Amino acid sequence: MTDRYDVVIVGGGHNALVAAAYLAKAGRSVVVLERLGHTGGAAVSASPFPGVRLSRYSYLVSLLPDRIVADLGLRLDLRSRSVSSYTPAFRDGAATGLLVERAPGQATAESFRALTGGDKEYAAWQEFYGDLARLAEVLAPTLLEPLPTRDAARSLVVGAAGERVWRQVFDQPLGASIEETFADDLVRGVVATDGLIGTYTSLSSESLLANRCFLYHLIGNATGEWRVPVGGMGAVTAELLRAALAAGAEVVTGAEVTKIEADGRSAEVTVGERVVGADFVLSGVAPAVLDRLRGRESASPVGAQLKINVLLDRLPRLKSGVDPRQAFAGTFHLDESYSELENAYQATVSGKLPEFLPGEMYCHTLTDPSILDPALAGRGAQTLTLFGLHLPTSLFPTTEDLAGSYLAGLDRYLVDPIADCVARDADGHPCVEVRTPLDLEAELNMPAGNIFHGDLSWPYADEGGWGVETDVANLLICGAGARRGGGVSGIGGHNAAMAVLSPG
Repeated sequence: MTDRYDVVIVGGGHNALVAAAYLAKAGRSVVVLERLGHTGGAAVSASPFPGVRLSRYSYLVSLLPDRIVADLGLRLDLRSRSVSSYTPAFRDGAATGLLVERAPGQATAESFRALTGGDKEYAAWQEFYGDLARLAEVLAPTLLEPLPTRDAARSLVVGAAGERVWRQVFDQPLGASIEETFADDLVRGVVATDGLIGTYTSLSSESLLANRCFLYHLIGNATGEWRVPVGGMGAVTAELLRAALAAGAEVVTGAEVTKIEADGRSAEVTVGERVVGADFVLSGVAPAVLDRLRGRESASPVGAQLKINVLLDRLPRLKSGVDPRQAFAGTFHLDESYSELENAYQATVSGKLPEFLPGEMYCHTLTDPSILDPALAGRGAQTLTLFGLHLPTSLFPTTEDLAGSYLAGLDRYLVDPIADCVARDADGHPCVEVRTPLDLEAELNMPAGNIFHGDLSWPYADEGGWGVETDVANLLICGAGARRGGGVSGIGGHNAAMAVLSPG
Protein backbone atom coordinates (compact mmCIF):
# COMPACT_ATOMS: atom_id res chain seq x y z
CA MET A 1 0.00 0.00 0.00
CA THR A 2 1.42 3.35 -1.06
CA ASP A 3 0.62 6.81 0.26
CA ARG A 4 -1.66 7.93 -2.56
CA TYR A 5 -4.08 6.43 -5.10
CA ASP A 6 -6.50 7.74 -7.63
CA VAL A 7 -9.26 5.92 -5.74
CA VAL A 8 -9.48 4.43 -2.26
CA ILE A 9 -12.40 2.05 -1.69
CA VAL A 10 -13.47 1.53 1.92
CA GLY A 11 -14.91 -1.92 2.55
CA GLY A 12 -14.30 -5.06 0.53
CA GLY A 13 -17.78 -6.35 -0.25
CA HIS A 14 -18.82 -7.54 -3.69
CA ASN A 15 -19.78 -4.02 -4.82
CA ALA A 16 -16.38 -2.68 -3.82
CA LEU A 17 -14.68 -5.38 -5.89
CA VAL A 18 -16.85 -4.54 -8.90
CA ALA A 19 -15.91 -0.87 -8.62
CA ALA A 20 -12.24 -1.73 -8.20
CA ALA A 21 -12.24 -3.95 -11.28
CA TYR A 22 -13.88 -1.32 -13.49
CA LEU A 23 -11.61 1.49 -12.27
CA ALA A 24 -8.40 -0.53 -12.51
CA LYS A 25 -9.33 -1.66 -16.03
CA ALA A 26 -9.70 2.02 -16.92
CA GLY A 27 -6.16 2.70 -15.73
CA ARG A 28 -6.84 4.21 -12.33
CA SER A 29 -4.70 3.29 -9.34
CA VAL A 30 -7.06 1.66 -6.84
CA VAL A 31 -6.82 0.17 -3.38
CA VAL A 32 -9.58 -1.68 -1.54
CA LEU A 33 -9.36 -1.56 2.27
CA GLU A 34 -11.23 -4.34 4.07
CA ARG A 35 -11.53 -4.55 7.87
CA LEU A 36 -11.90 -8.33 7.97
CA GLY A 37 -9.31 -10.89 6.96
CA HIS A 38 -11.17 -11.66 3.73
CA THR A 39 -13.25 -9.88 1.12
CA GLY A 40 -16.88 -10.47 0.24
CA GLY A 41 -18.89 -8.88 3.04
CA ALA A 42 -22.20 -10.73 3.24
CA ALA A 43 -21.57 -12.56 -0.05
CA VAL A 44 -19.36 -15.31 1.35
CA SER A 45 -19.28 -19.05 1.89
CA ALA A 46 -18.38 -20.76 5.14
CA SER A 47 -18.16 -24.24 6.70
CA PRO A 48 -20.27 -24.18 9.88
CA PHE A 49 -20.61 -27.98 9.63
CA PRO A 50 -18.05 -30.60 8.58
CA GLY A 51 -18.11 -31.44 4.91
CA VAL A 52 -20.18 -28.53 3.64
CA ARG A 53 -19.32 -25.04 2.41
CA LEU A 54 -22.50 -23.02 2.12
CA SER A 55 -23.59 -19.44 1.54
CA ARG A 56 -23.60 -18.08 5.08
CA TYR A 57 -25.56 -14.84 4.58
CA SER A 58 -26.76 -13.87 1.08
CA TYR A 59 -27.57 -16.97 -0.90
CA LEU A 60 -29.24 -16.34 -4.29
CA VAL A 61 -28.41 -14.10 -7.27
CA SER A 62 -30.95 -12.13 -9.29
CA LEU A 63 -29.88 -8.52 -9.69
CA LEU A 64 -26.35 -9.12 -11.02
CA PRO A 65 -26.58 -7.90 -14.65
CA ASP A 66 -25.16 -9.99 -17.46
CA ARG A 67 -23.45 -6.81 -18.64
CA ILE A 68 -21.27 -6.65 -15.52
CA VAL A 69 -20.45 -10.35 -15.88
CA ALA A 70 -19.38 -9.77 -19.50
CA ASP A 71 -17.53 -6.49 -18.86
CA LEU A 72 -15.40 -8.03 -16.11
CA GLY A 73 -14.98 -11.44 -17.74
CA LEU A 74 -16.50 -13.23 -14.76
CA ARG A 75 -16.53 -17.02 -14.90
CA LEU A 76 -19.71 -17.78 -12.99
CA ASP A 77 -22.20 -20.63 -13.07
CA LEU A 78 -25.59 -19.34 -11.96
CA ARG A 79 -28.12 -22.15 -12.24
CA SER A 80 -31.87 -21.95 -12.59
CA ARG A 81 -33.97 -23.73 -10.01
CA SER A 82 -36.47 -26.21 -11.37
CA VAL A 83 -39.26 -24.79 -9.21
CA SER A 84 -40.08 -21.18 -8.40
CA SER A 85 -41.94 -21.88 -5.16
CA TYR A 86 -44.02 -24.27 -3.12
CA THR A 87 -46.33 -23.17 -0.32
CA PRO A 88 -47.83 -25.80 2.00
CA ALA A 89 -51.27 -25.22 3.47
CA PHE A 90 -54.31 -26.86 5.02
CA ARG A 91 -57.71 -26.49 3.39
CA ASP A 92 -60.79 -28.02 5.02
CA GLY A 93 -58.48 -29.99 7.29
CA ALA A 94 -56.57 -31.56 4.43
CA ALA A 95 -52.90 -30.97 3.65
CA THR A 96 -52.37 -29.27 0.30
CA GLY A 97 -50.17 -26.61 -1.21
CA LEU A 98 -49.44 -24.33 -4.15
CA LEU A 99 -46.74 -25.28 -6.63
CA VAL A 100 -45.36 -22.64 -9.01
CA GLU A 101 -42.97 -23.92 -11.66
CA ARG A 102 -40.09 -21.74 -12.87
CA ALA A 103 -41.82 -21.61 -16.25
CA PRO A 104 -45.46 -21.98 -15.14
CA GLY A 105 -47.28 -24.65 -17.12
CA GLN A 106 -49.82 -27.40 -16.66
CA ALA A 107 -48.62 -28.47 -13.19
CA THR A 108 -48.89 -24.89 -11.94
CA ALA A 109 -52.35 -24.45 -13.45
CA GLU A 110 -53.54 -27.68 -11.84
CA SER A 111 -52.07 -26.67 -8.48
CA PHE A 112 -53.89 -23.32 -8.56
CA ARG A 113 -57.12 -25.09 -9.53
CA ALA A 114 -56.83 -27.66 -6.74
CA LEU A 115 -56.10 -24.98 -4.13
CA THR A 116 -58.59 -22.30 -5.16
CA GLY A 117 -61.33 -24.33 -6.83
CA GLY A 118 -61.09 -22.69 -10.21
CA ASP A 119 -58.94 -20.99 -12.84
CA LYS A 120 -59.54 -17.33 -11.96
CA GLU A 121 -56.54 -16.92 -9.64
CA TYR A 122 -54.14 -18.52 -12.08
CA ALA A 123 -55.39 -16.29 -14.89
CA ALA A 124 -54.85 -13.26 -12.64
CA TRP A 125 -51.37 -14.58 -11.78
CA GLN A 126 -50.42 -14.94 -15.43
CA GLU A 127 -51.63 -11.46 -16.32
CA PHE A 128 -50.00 -9.83 -13.27
CA TYR A 129 -46.58 -11.38 -13.79
CA GLY A 130 -46.76 -10.96 -17.53
CA ASP A 131 -47.17 -7.22 -16.99
CA LEU A 132 -44.30 -7.19 -14.50
CA ALA A 133 -42.08 -8.99 -17.00
CA ARG A 134 -42.68 -6.16 -19.47
CA LEU A 135 -41.88 -3.64 -16.75
CA ALA A 136 -38.63 -5.44 -15.94
CA GLU A 137 -37.63 -5.57 -19.58
CA VAL A 138 -37.60 -1.77 -19.93
CA LEU A 139 -36.55 -0.74 -16.41
CA ALA A 140 -33.69 -3.17 -15.71
CA PRO A 141 -31.34 -1.69 -18.36
CA THR A 142 -31.62 1.74 -16.73
CA LEU A 143 -30.02 0.42 -13.53
CA LEU A 144 -26.59 0.70 -15.17
CA GLU A 145 -27.20 4.18 -16.58
CA PRO A 146 -27.45 7.65 -15.03
CA LEU A 147 -30.67 7.94 -13.06
CA PRO A 148 -33.78 8.62 -15.13
CA THR A 149 -36.28 11.14 -13.86
CA ARG A 150 -39.55 9.87 -12.42
CA ASP A 151 -41.35 11.05 -15.54
CA ALA A 152 -38.88 9.22 -17.79
CA ALA A 153 -39.22 6.01 -15.76
CA ARG A 154 -43.00 6.34 -15.83
CA SER A 155 -42.98 6.79 -19.59
CA LEU A 156 -40.96 3.59 -20.01
CA VAL A 157 -43.18 1.53 -17.72
CA VAL A 158 -46.49 2.84 -19.04
CA GLY A 159 -45.35 2.36 -22.61
CA ALA A 160 -44.39 -1.25 -21.96
CA ALA A 161 -46.94 -2.41 -19.41
CA GLY A 162 -49.68 0.23 -19.09
CA GLU A 163 -50.97 2.80 -16.61
CA ARG A 164 -52.39 0.21 -14.22
CA VAL A 165 -48.99 -1.40 -13.67
CA TRP A 166 -47.39 1.95 -12.87
CA ARG A 167 -50.15 2.67 -10.36
CA GLN A 168 -49.93 -0.75 -8.74
CA VAL A 169 -46.16 -0.74 -8.33
CA PHE A 170 -45.27 2.94 -7.86
CA ASP A 171 -48.33 4.86 -6.65
CA GLN A 172 -50.35 2.81 -4.16
CA PRO A 173 -49.41 0.46 -1.30
CA LEU A 174 -48.43 -3.01 -2.46
CA GLY A 175 -51.13 -4.51 -0.27
CA ALA A 176 -53.85 -2.58 -2.10
CA SER A 177 -52.46 -3.75 -5.45
CA ILE A 178 -52.41 -7.37 -4.33
CA GLU A 179 -55.91 -7.21 -2.85
CA GLU A 180 -57.41 -5.78 -6.03
CA THR A 181 -55.73 -8.46 -8.15
CA PHE A 182 -56.02 -11.70 -6.14
CA ALA A 183 -58.74 -13.15 -3.90
CA ASP A 184 -57.06 -16.14 -2.23
CA ASP A 185 -55.19 -15.39 1.00
CA LEU A 186 -52.39 -17.84 0.30
CA VAL A 187 -51.89 -16.68 -3.29
CA ARG A 188 -51.81 -13.10 -2.05
CA GLY A 189 -49.10 -14.04 0.44
CA VAL A 190 -46.89 -15.71 -2.15
CA VAL A 191 -46.99 -12.48 -4.15
CA ALA A 192 -46.46 -10.27 -1.10
CA THR A 193 -43.29 -11.90 0.22
CA ASP A 194 -41.14 -10.28 -2.48
CA GLY A 195 -42.01 -6.94 -0.89
CA LEU A 196 -40.87 -7.99 2.58
CA ILE A 197 -37.52 -9.76 2.22
CA GLY A 198 -35.20 -7.90 4.57
CA THR A 199 -37.75 -5.09 4.77
CA TYR A 200 -39.71 -4.32 7.91
CA THR A 201 -42.97 -2.68 6.96
CA SER A 202 -46.70 -3.19 6.60
CA LEU A 203 -48.03 -4.10 3.18
CA SER A 204 -50.53 -1.28 3.57
CA SER A 205 -47.99 1.40 4.51
CA GLU A 206 -48.18 4.65 2.58
CA SER A 207 -44.37 4.77 2.69
CA LEU A 208 -44.44 2.29 -0.23
CA LEU A 209 -41.31 0.67 1.20
CA ALA A 210 -42.74 -2.77 0.40
CA ASN A 211 -43.27 -1.61 -3.20
CA ARG A 212 -39.61 -0.69 -3.58
CA CYS A 213 -38.48 -4.03 -2.20
CA PHE A 214 -40.97 -5.81 -4.47
CA LEU A 215 -39.70 -3.94 -7.52
CA TYR A 216 -36.05 -4.90 -7.01
CA HIS A 217 -36.96 -8.52 -6.37
CA LEU A 218 -38.71 -8.74 -9.72
CA ILE A 219 -36.58 -6.83 -12.22
CA GLY A 220 -33.17 -8.46 -11.82
CA ASN A 221 -31.41 -8.89 -15.15
CA ALA A 222 -34.72 -8.03 -16.88
CA THR A 223 -36.15 -11.43 -15.86
CA GLY A 224 -36.42 -11.35 -12.06
CA GLU A 225 -35.18 -14.93 -11.86
CA TRP A 226 -33.34 -15.90 -8.68
CA ARG A 227 -30.49 -18.27 -9.49
CA VAL A 228 -28.22 -20.51 -7.44
CA PRO A 229 -24.48 -19.65 -7.46
CA VAL A 230 -22.64 -22.90 -8.06
CA GLY A 231 -20.03 -23.35 -5.35
CA GLY A 232 -21.95 -21.05 -3.02
CA MET A 233 -21.93 -17.28 -2.79
CA GLY A 234 -18.23 -17.31 -1.99
CA ALA A 235 -17.61 -18.42 -5.56
CA VAL A 236 -19.12 -15.13 -6.78
CA THR A 237 -16.89 -13.08 -4.50
CA ALA A 238 -13.82 -15.12 -5.39
CA GLU A 239 -14.39 -14.43 -9.06
CA LEU A 240 -14.88 -10.71 -8.45
CA LEU A 241 -11.66 -10.63 -6.42
CA ARG A 242 -9.84 -12.38 -9.25
CA ALA A 243 -11.16 -9.84 -11.76
CA ALA A 244 -10.16 -6.86 -9.58
CA LEU A 245 -6.64 -8.18 -9.00
CA ALA A 246 -6.20 -9.12 -12.64
CA ALA A 247 -7.16 -5.59 -13.64
CA GLY A 248 -4.46 -4.19 -11.37
CA ALA A 249 -6.37 -3.20 -8.25
CA GLU A 250 -4.70 -3.61 -4.87
CA VAL A 251 -6.72 -5.32 -2.14
CA VAL A 252 -5.67 -5.08 1.50
CA THR A 253 -7.45 -7.12 4.17
CA GLY A 254 -7.16 -6.64 7.91
CA ALA A 255 -7.15 -2.88 7.21
CA GLU A 256 -9.68 -1.09 9.40
CA VAL A 257 -10.45 2.47 8.33
CA THR A 258 -11.02 4.83 11.24
CA LYS A 259 -11.45 8.19 9.51
CA ILE A 260 -12.40 9.65 6.13
CA GLU A 261 -11.93 13.27 5.12
CA ALA A 262 -12.87 14.68 1.72
CA ASP A 263 -13.31 18.26 0.50
CA GLY A 264 -14.44 17.77 -3.09
CA ARG A 265 -10.94 17.92 -4.58
CA SER A 266 -8.84 15.52 -2.54
CA ALA A 267 -9.36 13.07 0.30
CA GLU A 268 -7.54 11.29 3.08
CA VAL A 269 -8.32 7.91 4.60
CA THR A 270 -6.85 6.89 7.96
CA VAL A 271 -5.93 3.22 8.34
CA GLY A 272 -4.29 2.44 11.65
CA GLU A 273 -1.28 4.76 11.88
CA ARG A 274 -1.27 5.52 8.16
CA VAL A 275 -3.00 8.22 6.18
CA VAL A 276 -3.65 7.39 2.52
CA GLY A 277 -4.42 10.16 0.06
CA ALA A 278 -6.79 9.90 -2.91
CA ASP A 279 -8.59 11.90 -5.55
CA PHE A 280 -11.78 9.90 -4.84
CA VAL A 281 -13.04 7.79 -1.95
CA LEU A 282 -15.71 5.17 -2.59
CA SER A 283 -17.61 3.87 0.42
CA GLY A 284 -18.72 0.26 0.39
CA VAL A 285 -19.83 0.44 4.03
CA ALA A 286 -23.32 1.34 5.17
CA PRO A 287 -24.19 5.07 5.08
CA ALA A 288 -24.51 5.08 8.88
CA VAL A 289 -20.96 3.71 9.18
CA LEU A 290 -19.70 6.26 6.65
CA ASP A 291 -21.21 9.04 8.74
CA ARG A 292 -19.33 7.81 11.79
CA LEU A 293 -16.08 7.68 9.84
CA ARG A 294 -16.68 11.30 8.88
CA GLY A 295 -17.35 12.29 12.49
CA ARG A 296 -21.07 12.81 11.95
CA GLU A 297 -24.14 11.69 13.84
CA SER A 298 -26.28 9.13 12.07
CA ALA A 299 -29.43 7.18 12.80
CA SER A 300 -29.21 3.41 12.51
CA PRO A 301 -31.57 1.57 10.15
CA VAL A 302 -33.69 -1.42 11.21
CA GLY A 303 -32.76 -4.99 10.41
CA ALA A 304 -35.58 -7.52 10.45
CA GLN A 305 -34.62 -11.04 9.53
CA LEU A 306 -33.20 -14.32 10.75
CA LYS A 307 -30.95 -16.64 8.74
CA ILE A 308 -30.84 -20.32 9.61
CA ASN A 309 -28.49 -22.78 7.89
CA VAL A 310 -29.12 -26.50 8.35
CA LEU A 311 -27.47 -29.72 7.21
CA LEU A 312 -29.88 -32.61 6.71
CA ASP A 313 -29.26 -36.35 6.45
CA ARG A 314 -32.31 -36.47 4.18
CA LEU A 315 -35.20 -34.30 3.07
CA PRO A 316 -38.43 -34.75 5.06
CA ARG A 317 -41.64 -36.02 3.47
CA LEU A 318 -44.62 -33.66 3.33
CA LYS A 319 -48.19 -34.38 4.43
CA SER A 320 -49.47 -32.99 1.13
CA GLY A 321 -47.71 -35.82 -0.69
CA VAL A 322 -45.68 -33.53 -2.92
CA ASP A 323 -42.17 -34.76 -3.72
CA PRO A 324 -39.80 -33.03 -1.25
CA ARG A 325 -37.20 -32.71 -4.02
CA GLN A 326 -39.76 -30.55 -5.79
CA ALA A 327 -41.10 -28.69 -2.75
CA PHE A 328 -37.68 -27.60 -1.47
CA ALA A 329 -36.00 -26.99 -4.85
CA GLY A 330 -37.46 -23.51 -5.10
CA THR A 331 -38.66 -21.13 -2.40
CA PHE A 332 -40.62 -22.99 0.27
CA HIS A 333 -43.00 -20.47 1.84
CA LEU A 334 -43.58 -21.20 5.51
CA ASP A 335 -46.62 -19.53 7.09
CA GLU A 336 -46.55 -16.72 4.55
CA SER A 337 -50.18 -16.26 3.63
CA TYR A 338 -51.19 -12.62 3.26
CA SER A 339 -52.93 -12.46 6.63
CA GLU A 340 -50.10 -14.29 8.40
CA LEU A 341 -47.54 -11.84 7.03
CA GLU A 342 -49.51 -8.82 8.19
CA ASN A 343 -50.34 -10.40 11.57
CA ALA A 344 -46.64 -11.14 12.09
CA TYR A 345 -45.72 -7.53 11.39
CA GLN A 346 -48.36 -6.16 13.76
CA ALA A 347 -47.32 -8.58 16.51
CA THR A 348 -43.65 -7.57 16.34
CA VAL A 349 -44.54 -3.87 16.27
CA SER A 350 -46.09 -4.59 19.67
CA GLY A 351 -42.88 -6.28 20.79
CA LYS A 352 -44.26 -9.81 20.59
CA LEU A 353 -43.39 -12.84 18.53
CA PRO A 354 -46.16 -13.86 16.14
CA GLU A 355 -47.97 -17.15 16.63
CA PHE A 356 -46.80 -18.27 13.20
CA LEU A 357 -43.30 -17.23 12.14
CA PRO A 358 -43.14 -16.43 8.41
CA GLY A 359 -40.06 -17.59 6.58
CA GLU A 360 -38.67 -18.85 3.28
CA MET A 361 -36.63 -22.00 2.78
CA TYR A 362 -34.79 -23.60 -0.08
CA CYS A 363 -32.37 -26.46 -0.63
CA HIS A 364 -29.20 -25.30 -2.39
CA THR A 365 -27.89 -28.81 -2.92
CA LEU A 366 -30.86 -29.90 -5.04
CA THR A 367 -29.55 -27.50 -7.69
CA ASP A 368 -25.84 -27.51 -6.79
CA PRO A 369 -24.50 -30.50 -4.82
CA SER A 370 -20.91 -29.28 -5.27
CA ILE A 371 -20.93 -27.56 -1.87
CA LEU A 372 -21.04 -30.99 -0.19
CA ASP A 373 -18.10 -33.31 0.23
CA PRO A 374 -18.60 -36.41 -1.98
CA ALA A 375 -19.11 -38.64 1.04
CA LEU A 376 -21.99 -36.49 2.30
CA ALA A 377 -23.52 -36.15 -1.14
CA GLY A 378 -23.30 -39.90 -1.62
CA ARG A 379 -25.30 -40.48 1.56
CA GLY A 380 -28.11 -38.21 0.34
CA ALA A 381 -27.31 -35.24 2.59
CA GLN A 382 -28.89 -31.90 1.73
CA THR A 383 -28.67 -28.33 2.99
CA LEU A 384 -31.64 -26.25 4.06
CA THR A 385 -31.54 -22.47 4.22
CA LEU A 386 -34.24 -20.44 5.99
CA PHE A 387 -34.73 -16.69 5.83
CA GLY A 388 -37.14 -15.43 8.49
CA LEU A 389 -39.21 -12.27 8.00
CA HIS A 390 -40.47 -9.57 10.35
CA LEU A 391 -37.94 -10.11 13.14
CA PRO A 392 -36.70 -6.59 13.98
CA THR A 393 -33.49 -5.89 15.79
CA SER A 394 -35.44 -4.69 18.83
CA LEU A 395 -36.59 -8.26 19.58
CA PHE A 396 -33.03 -9.47 20.06
CA PRO A 397 -31.18 -10.83 21.99
CA THR A 398 -34.04 -11.79 24.33
CA THR A 399 -35.72 -13.99 21.71
CA GLU A 400 -34.89 -17.59 22.58
CA ASP A 401 -34.61 -20.61 20.32
CA LEU A 402 -36.15 -19.06 17.24
CA ALA A 403 -34.60 -21.84 15.20
CA GLY A 404 -36.55 -24.36 17.26
CA SER A 405 -39.74 -22.35 16.78
CA TYR A 406 -39.26 -22.22 13.02
CA LEU A 407 -38.50 -25.91 12.76
CA ALA A 408 -41.56 -26.69 14.90
CA GLY A 409 -43.63 -24.58 12.51
CA LEU A 410 -42.25 -26.59 9.61
CA ASP A 411 -43.20 -29.82 11.37
CA ARG A 412 -46.90 -28.97 11.00
CA TYR A 413 -46.57 -29.71 7.29
CA LEU A 414 -44.26 -32.75 7.52
CA VAL A 415 -44.67 -36.49 7.84
CA ASP A 416 -41.11 -36.81 9.18
CA PRO A 417 -40.25 -34.51 12.11
CA ILE A 418 -37.47 -32.25 10.90
CA ALA A 419 -35.39 -33.03 14.01
CA ASP A 420 -35.14 -36.62 12.78
CA CYS A 421 -33.69 -35.39 9.49
CA VAL A 422 -31.13 -32.90 10.85
CA ALA A 423 -27.56 -34.17 10.69
CA ARG A 424 -25.36 -34.18 13.78
CA ASP A 425 -21.67 -33.48 14.13
CA ALA A 426 -19.09 -35.78 15.72
CA ASP A 427 -20.10 -34.55 19.18
CA GLY A 428 -23.78 -35.23 18.57
CA HIS A 429 -24.78 -31.58 18.16
CA PRO A 430 -27.46 -30.73 15.58
CA CYS A 431 -26.02 -29.08 12.45
CA VAL A 432 -28.03 -25.86 12.76
CA GLU A 433 -26.53 -22.37 12.50
CA VAL A 434 -28.47 -19.19 13.33
CA ARG A 435 -27.59 -15.61 12.34
CA THR A 436 -29.61 -12.74 13.81
CA PRO A 437 -29.47 -9.03 12.92
CA LEU A 438 -27.17 -8.57 15.91
CA ASP A 439 -24.79 -11.17 14.50
CA LEU A 440 -24.69 -9.35 11.17
CA GLU A 441 -23.94 -6.11 12.94
CA ALA A 442 -21.15 -7.65 15.04
CA GLU A 443 -19.59 -9.75 12.27
CA LEU A 444 -20.03 -7.50 9.23
CA ASN A 445 -20.33 -4.02 10.79
CA MET A 446 -23.77 -3.83 9.21
CA PRO A 447 -25.83 -1.43 11.38
CA ALA A 448 -28.75 -3.24 13.03
CA GLY A 449 -28.13 -6.10 10.62
CA ASN A 450 -29.99 -4.32 7.82
CA ILE A 451 -29.07 -6.30 4.70
CA PHE A 452 -29.74 -3.33 2.41
CA HIS A 453 -27.75 -0.84 4.57
CA GLY A 454 -31.01 1.12 4.93
CA ASP A 455 -34.34 1.62 3.19
CA LEU A 456 -34.34 0.84 -0.52
CA SER A 457 -34.88 3.79 -2.89
CA TRP A 458 -36.75 4.17 -6.16
CA PRO A 459 -34.56 3.67 -9.26
CA TYR A 460 -35.15 7.23 -10.44
CA ALA A 461 -34.48 10.76 -9.19
CA ASP A 462 -35.18 14.15 -10.70
CA GLU A 463 -31.80 15.46 -9.58
CA GLY A 464 -30.01 13.08 -11.94
CA GLY A 465 -26.56 11.65 -11.29
CA TRP A 466 -25.67 8.00 -10.79
CA GLY A 467 -27.37 7.57 -7.41
CA VAL A 468 -24.03 7.24 -5.61
CA GLU A 469 -23.37 10.89 -4.77
CA THR A 470 -22.93 12.39 -1.30
CA ASP A 471 -22.68 16.03 -0.22
CA VAL A 472 -19.01 16.00 -1.28
CA ALA A 473 -18.16 15.59 -4.97
CA ASN A 474 -15.27 13.15 -4.52
CA LEU A 475 -16.89 10.94 -1.87
CA LEU A 476 -19.22 8.37 -3.42
CA ILE A 477 -21.27 5.42 -2.16
CA CYS A 478 -20.54 2.15 -3.97
CA GLY A 479 -22.27 -0.33 -1.66
CA ALA A 480 -25.82 -1.49 -0.97
CA GLY A 481 -26.67 1.96 0.42
CA ALA A 482 -26.44 3.54 -3.02
CA ARG A 483 -29.65 4.30 -4.86
CA ARG A 484 -30.38 1.12 -6.86
CA GLY A 485 -28.14 -0.77 -4.39
CA GLY A 486 -29.12 -3.81 -2.33
CA GLY A 487 -28.84 -7.51 -3.04
CA VAL A 488 -25.91 -9.21 -4.73
CA SER A 489 -25.92 -7.05 -7.85
CA GLY A 490 -22.68 -5.14 -8.30
CA ILE A 491 -24.85 -2.25 -9.52
CA GLY A 492 -23.71 0.14 -6.80
CA GLY A 493 -20.08 -0.66 -7.57
CA HIS A 494 -20.54 -0.24 -11.31
CA ASN A 495 -22.36 3.07 -10.94
CA ALA A 496 -19.79 4.52 -8.53
CA ALA A 497 -17.02 3.59 -10.96
CA MET A 498 -18.93 5.25 -13.82
CA ALA A 499 -19.39 8.38 -11.71
CA VAL A 500 -15.61 8.57 -11.31
CA LEU A 501 -14.87 7.82 -14.93
CA SER A 502 -17.52 10.11 -16.42
CA PRO A 503 -18.01 13.00 -13.97
CA GLY A 504 -20.82 15.37 -14.77
